Amino acid sequence: MFFRYGSVETEYLKAKDKRLGEVIERLGHLERTVDEDLFTSVVHSIVAQQISSKALDTVWGRMLERFGSIDAERLASAATEEIQALGMSFRKAEYIRDFAEKVRSGVFDPESVREMSDEEAVRALSALKGIGVWTAEMLLLFCLQRPDILSYDDLGIRRGLRMVYRHRTVDRKLFEKYRRRYSPYGSVASLYLWAVAGGAVPELKDCAPAGAAKGKGSRSRSR
Repeated sequence: MFFRYGSVETEYLKAKDKRLGEVIERLGHLERTVDEDLFTSVVHSIVAQQISSKALDTVWGRMLERFGSIDAERLASAATEEIQALGMSFRKAEYIRDFAEKVRSGVFDPESVREMSDEEAVRALSALKGIGVWTAEMLLLFCLQRPDILSYDDLGIRRGLRMVYRHRTVDRKLFEKYRRRYSPYGSVASLYLWAVAGGAVPELKDCAPAGAAKGKGSRSRSR
């Protein structure tokens, strides 16, 4: 399944911003995979932290082989050591088991998050162990498919902004200008900024001073 958007969103962005519009025309429709199951998406996000895509695929495959499916009952019933033995740190295993227990006991209801505003959902998700604000924002985009997510903490987003608009740096004030411009379709703008940051438009270069790019991460690669 891919992130849902169409001509309504892209035509709006093209009308609001000439440079981003040129990128959209150049690249056409972008397909980005999503996982609409919030429980598995949270677990996947915890496993994925600070490891390569190859390592993530290996660990995730082991989890599926061991548990059959990734659900609260199976993971909450497993020992932390059993989860760790699949190829992750003890802390990650603790986070996963804690989350599974919260869901199994009803302390955390993934379905209730779907009814929350973006701000409420980010607060609820980032209150979980192992989930920060950036990860929560990525869950809103790539699981809940919220339409207006543009993350300041994302390296790829800020790199894409620098490249499209030829900025040397993008501070919070400048970022907010673009966030307001793209709203209510910031998520679609994010997809194109990630593509630019990944080299999809070769003539666009990053003008950042050496060592200036700092952030929480980047979702420029596919799941």
